[in-house]
Amino acid sequence: MTQRTRKLIGTILLIVTITVYSLLALGVAGILEVRGVNAFIEFLYYVIAGLLWVLPAGLIIKWMSKPDRA
Repeated sequence: MTQRTRKLIGTILLIVTITVYSLLALGVAGILEVRGVNAFIEFLYYVIAGLLWVLPAGLIIKWMSKPDRA
């Protein structure tokens, strides 16, 4: 697979991953009723949830940027 193809697939995968992740994070916040607890706990949840998507995105980007085989 060429790097160009991986970038196309990776871009689509990133968009889908971030969309699904944001909906899941919103759903978990609703289920846990984060809004009704301490303001610090709410802040902490949104900081962690806001940064956690970076892990799968980093793996996708690492895969996308692999050089082509000779």
